Amino acid sequence: MLTIGHIVEEAEWIDEQVKNKEVNQKFVQQPSLRGIVIVKDHTPVGHIPRAHFYQKIGTLYGYNLYMGRANTLLAKTNPLIIDANVSLGDASKLAMERNEEDLYDDLIVTENDRFIGIVSVRTLLLKLAEAEISRASALNPLSGLPGNRIIDIKINDVLNAQSFSLMYIDVDRFKIFNDLYGFNRGDKVLLYLTEILKQCVPSPDDFLGHIGGDDFVIIVPHFEVTALCESILWHFQQKIHQFFDEQHLANPPLVKDRNGEEILLEPMTLSIAVVSNEQQTFANEYELSHAVAQVKKLCKMQDNNCMIIHNPALAM
Repeated sequence: MLTIGHIVEEAEWIDEQVKNKEVNQKFVQQPSLRGIVIVKDHTPVGHIPRAHFYQKIGTLYGYNLYMGRANTLLAKTNPLIIDANVSLGDASKLAMERNEEDLYDDLIVTENDRFIGIVSVRTLLLKLAEAEISRASALNPLSGLPGNRIIDIKINDVLNAQSFSLMYIDVDRFKIFNDLYGFNRGDKVLLYLTEILKQCVPSPDDFLGHIGGDDFVIIVPHFEVTALCESILWHFQQKIHQFFDEQHLANPPLVKDRNGEEILLEPMTLSIAVVSNEQQTFANEYELSHAVAQVKKLCKMQDNNCMIIHNPALAM
């Protein structure tokens, strides 16, 4: 996760004893200086934005009134101070919730309550936009679920987890359906399955990804997956018939399977191959993928909805 600490920049700072005339000199000598942070015992206690400073001393008696006095008289004493570990999204939300007159002030960043620098609103929004673009590029364009890049990262993360279960889900006879009815209707089936998976996997601790085509993956931090798989299978079966033409349901036509052989059209079903580290560990993603492939092969031998949990003693 990209945090505000990743984009922090060094900033001009002073203590409370510095007079406003010295603040003015700093602004004059550094035309690009947006503001100055007031720091006491390593902790930020105020902020003097350039525009705010010159607005105050630009009044009728402002210059004579303030120049020889303490900087705290012109400082904003309640600036937005954010810990370096706060995410860009949360930091942006906090920044945009400020009063209108403070909206474009720099964000002051601390680490363990010690001042480390600032982040401009412009930099924050640009980096947030970049992060969103990067995140969007890693999502499957049809389902909007995390795609292969994020799935690979998640799999590597859970390999050393104390407990995890991975469910590989694909649609049986989907290619036949796609060839018969076209990609548009095939996409509708995938979106139908996507919504079912989202509803069945609501926990923030669970992961749902779209490998591509009709292949999906769920990763949960436990071994109790039977009820979840049964729920997915049941929901999928409830309305999958609505995607077929009625006459094809009443009188199934001959279609070609993936081997080019003619068969009667059958309703689509789901196969769920389950692999966990309950009885074995996996040294790397390749060992895990091999175990998934074993179970998936067994699932494909079944004619109906199928869930099979990997058995380490299984020999294929």
